[in-house]
Amino acid sequence: MSDITADMQVREELLMQAWMRADKSAMRTFLRGDFTMIVGTKPAQLLDRPSFLEACQTRFRCDGFRFGEAYGRQHKKLAWFAAGVELEMQLAGREWKGAFWLADLWRKSAFGGWKLCERSLSLAEDDERFSQAVERLQLWK
Repeated sequence: MSDITADMQVREELLMQAWMRADKSAMRTFLRGDFTMIVGTKPAQLLDRPSFLEACQTRFRCDGFRFGEAYGRQHKKLAWFAAGVELEMQLAGREWKGAFWLADLWRKSAFGGWKLCERSLSLAEDDERFSQAVERLQLWK
């Protein structure tokens, strides 16, 4: 595991723990103001930072996670982190768990250090109810 992979995995684990605690304040410290998350449902759905932070409080909960093999690569002030992750989540009152693919893009700033810019979370899921549930989390609609 490269140094950047190990460094990013520590940040990833702290962020996931904050999500499990529904600790909005701690999560804010990891997410850039322009953070977006794409959830690999069919059709895929996008969450912006306010939508994700609000949903993590009640409607999009993480109950457990375990990272598998991780990959990291740094490009100047950007770092890419990708890993398989076993997740146990609740989405709109429904259990959603299994093997997911997580791909995150982090950016390092002069003030505040590394912040998460983009997250892609995907599971091959044919049930459109999950996509519809994520879409209802979007505050701009």
